[in-house]
Amino acid sequence: MLDLCLKSLLNRRFVAGLTVLSIALSVALILGVERLRTEARAGFANSVSGVDLIVAARGNDVQILMATVFGVGSTGAGISWESYEMVEDMPGIDWTVPLMMGDSHRGYPVIGTSTAYFDRFRHSGGQPLIFEQGHGFDDPAGAVVGADVAQAFDYAVGTEIVNSHGSGSVSFDVHDEAPFTISGVLAATGTAVDRMVIVSLEGFDALHEVPAAIGADPFLREDDSARMPHDEHDEHDEHDEHDEHDEHGHEPGKINAVFAGLTDKSAVLSVQRQLANYRDDALTAVLPNVALLQLWSITGTAETALRLMAGAVALAGVIGMVVMLTAALDARRREFAILRSVGATPRHIFSLIVFEAVLLLLAGIVLGYLVLTVVTIVANPVLASNFGLRVGVGLPTARETLLIALVFCSGLIASAIPAFRVYRMTLADGLSMRL
Repeated sequence: MLDLCLKSLLNRRFVAGLTVLSIALSVALILGVERLRTEARAGFANSVSGVDLIVAARGNDVQILMATVFGVGSTGAGISWESYEMVEDMPGIDWTVPLMMGDSHRGYPVIGTSTAYFDRFRHSGGQPLIFEQGHGFDDPAGAVVGADVAQAFDYAVGTEIVNSHGSGSVSFDVHDEAPFTISGVLAATGTAVDRMVIVSLEGFDALHEVPAAIGADPFLREDDSARMPHDEHDEHDEHDEHDEHDEHGHEPGKINAVFAGLTDKSAVLSVQRQLANYRDDALTAVLPNVALLQLWSITGTAETALRLMAGAVALAGVIGMVVMLTAALDARRREFAILRSVGATPRHIFSLIVFEAVLLLLAGIVLGYLVLTVVTIVANPVLASNFGLRVGVGLPTARETLLIALVFCSGLIASAIPAFRVYRMTLADGLSMRL
């Protein structure tokens, strides 16, 4: 039976090849949409697994989440350092990490933060950040780069980099007079951190201040006080009075957001309400998981549309197979009649058509999965550099297997239409000449 089916399909190899290709594209599209949706959701959830609250200026929760966690967009107005200290000292707050944003490095987002970022940030269900090379920054001119940034530009510890104002591809005012030196390269996390450049608050803030003179060092530190004008001595003397926050070192006038962890996660709504009622600054306390649900509700319509489109393509592929098998019936009437004459029963002829459909479906599914694998390997660098997203390559998941089985069963059921027509053909009808 197998040998007969293969020879029959080879005899109609052009039409059979087009049928296999249509089924392959259907399978690749269905699995591609599902895999991209699943990986995107998992990647987004992994990126915020260790943050209980994101505090920023009053604004949209999704916008704040995208800006602070994924480096897409901005938070709008900043919040004062005094507001940050208020958040830090609030009952129920275990730890805080300040964030400054708005700069980029060759299209990748740059954030300013404290060294607490490397100790407190968690991803993928509680995994800490790990340094593949070097360590965190220990001076204002130090920088830490994510795995994708290091790979894209072949960066290593000791490499000098230059940042610029603006985000993404829209950047301006390149600060080539104040390069940063890479002190560490983070190991890959599969999250948006891989495509970030992380610098200190002081280093980030220094680039946005006007130097006192041409050629002045923007990373001038307090221990270089002999080189500073008198009024700057006074300003730093005022900072020294804040002994209770000496551990911060540099205290910028404004920051964009705060990552916060709670001592008791069940008190998150109470802390959120207190921050919303803070009078000195209009604050929003975002629950990352709730903001993600809002994001999925926004993208849900697009996801549904993509899945419907993939289903329509799969249906078209199955219909194409049925049309091919049905259209060939008239040309194969004599073939079937000869088979009947040598002892083949109608059931054997029925099985022949169904078995041909099975071969076409299996070939289409295998080819479709290979196409998906190749496309995924090619697209992964683009997805990683632009969205911090990686799509896995490997064996089908349980849900993907279910989708493949659904396509296979649909094609198998549809093949019964031409098979039933063959079943009804008679030996006399097949041998008679039709003019």
